[in-house]
Amino acid sequence: MDLNSANDGAKPAAAEYADQLEKLNGLQAREKRRERVLGVAKLVLAAATLIAAALLLRHVAALIFLLAPVAGFVVLAVMQERLLGSIAYRRRAIQFYERGLARLNDRWAGSGESGDRFLDAAHPYARDLDLFGNASLFQYLSTARTRGGEETLARWLLAAAPVGEIVARQTAIGELQGRLKFREELSSTGETVRKGVHPDELSSWGERQPVLTSMATRVVTSALAVAWVASIVCWAVWGTPVFALLMSVLNFGYSHLLHARLESAAGSLEQAAGDLRLLAETLALVEREKFSTPKLAGLQAALRRDGKVPSTAIGKLARIVDLLESRHSLFARPLDLVTFWSAQLVFIAESWQREFGPAIRGWLAAVGEIEALTALSGFAYEHPEYVFPDFVAGVTLFDATGLAHPLLPAGKAVENDVRLGDEMQLMILSGPNMAGKSTFIRSIGVNAVLAQCGAPVRARGLRLSPLTVAASICVLDSLSGGMSKFYAEIHRIKLIEDLTRGPVTVLFLMDELLSGTNSHDRLVGTQFILRSLLARHAIGIVSTHDLALTEIPERLGGKACNCHFEDRLEGNALIFDYKLKPGIVQTSNALKLMQSIGLGVSETA
Repeated sequence: MDLNSANDGAKPAAAEYADQLEKLNGLQAREKRRERVLGVAKLVLAAATLIAAALLLRHVAALIFLLAPVAGFVVLAVMQERLLGSIAYRRRAIQFYERGLARLNDRWAGSGESGDRFLDAAHPYARDLDLFGNASLFQYLSTARTRGGEETLARWLLAAAPVGEIVARQTAIGELQGRLKFREELSSTGETVRKGVHPDELSSWGERQPVLTSMATRVVTSALAVAWVASIVCWAVWGTPVFALLMSVLNFGYSHLLHARLESAAGSLEQAAGDLRLLAETLALVEREKFSTPKLAGLQAALRRDGKVPSTAIGKLARIVDLLESRHSLFARPLDLVTFWSAQLVFIAESWQREFGPAIRGWLAAVGEIEALTALSGFAYEHPEYVFPDFVAGVTLFDATGLAHPLLPAGKAVENDVRLGDEMQLMILSGPNMAGKSTFIRSIGVNAVLAQCGAPVRARGLRLSPLTVAASICVLDSLSGGMSKFYAEIHRIKLIEDLTRGPVTVLFLMDELLSGTNSHDRLVGTQFILRSLLARHAIGIVSTHDLALTEIPERLGGKACNCHFEDRLEGNALIFDYKLKPGIVQTSNALKLMQSIGLGVSETA
């Protein structure tokens, strides 16, 4: 299958989303009207039943006729409850399509999960490339509704996958790209999982030792229950209650000794079963979908255990726990104290825990991976013009045509070509303020990250080798840590240099390198750093306002080049075309920008 033509001929995403929204909103309006009618009917029927009951109080036998309206009230209540559930589910589906349209119409920033909890300031590129936070790449991409889905997507963005895994993800994304209904359902069911499931606690419960593990406890409770029933039979047959009273006292005493452990076990089972019930709906959705690509089929197969699917296994546990929860009943509690029936249910449920509990973490991980893949497949579906990159072996390469930043609106993104590799390792990028240098550098980094997590990239074509991305773009000082911006920057440079000692070629992206020092030290320091990086076969880009740095390519024996962005003055307005051009910039706009905001600076000292 050609991944870069998988969506050819399909209706544009915006039109499809709008159509689905129109259908869902129409159905939602109709069902809301039905729900209101049922609510009014319930009130009317309840009022009529109460009035009839008051009139028939003197004729007790006639009260039997009220069973019909009571039954009708119950039917109406069940129908209304089902409608409310359907309305809530459809509301989540509507939000799924509304979020999709918001992304396509550039109204997405600030909505959805920002992923702030995944941001590590020491990471080689997460902060520099705006992976997390408000208006970040994660916020744009993530449609995951479970914590596991968000964690998986974040992990993929933070670390490049091996090429084999990248290709497997690409084919899986290609298969999911056209499955809009599946993505909608996964998002809608996943919302309940997000709100109700505690994945770490649930996984830990599945892996820990059950509470009532002693065979002696099981034998004693079973024997005492049988003995108590026998004593009741003896009482009924021979009319002597002594044995029954003795057994009742003995069983009450043993129940007291067992109470703490039994309640601990039963309570943890009830909590876990509640979480698993919510997860089961999502698991069932994944189980019944038919997948053909190895990645998705493998994830689906990982859910099975000895031929049993998780949703079926969870259903069995849920039935046991439903019975177990009835122990809180005023009628069931006294009987439980002498027959230990809840203990027997705990034994059965903990047997389930021993069999399936260790698989829970794997279930959550598989759902998380599928959610991450559906998030990236939604990105591919909404942007069919984006391409899946090709990976090459045996050379160092980043060769892009028509590259642009994936978060820029279509009307504002300017495409550029860039090629770095064994022959041309370094680009010194000069240009005036606001000309697009930083955005261009980030475009390269973000697309490299997308490429190496299996996603399509915003380019007409991209060929690359495996690369370790590292950036020094958004280096911040630390007041609490007593670290200046310059000191923080050289620490980041040391991190990048350390990465070049690894097995994968480094792609370094540096914006205004060593800007916190004087021009002489900057030139000497930059030249030293770049010679060191290139000697370790790294490739990258350094932007600068300091034209002294543009002398560096001449000293690197053809391994580096100068490129620039420029502006032009039309009337009193500065115009930027954001197109990459060869050579050194010949213009500067700092004074013009100062004058444009009312600073009366003169161009003569």
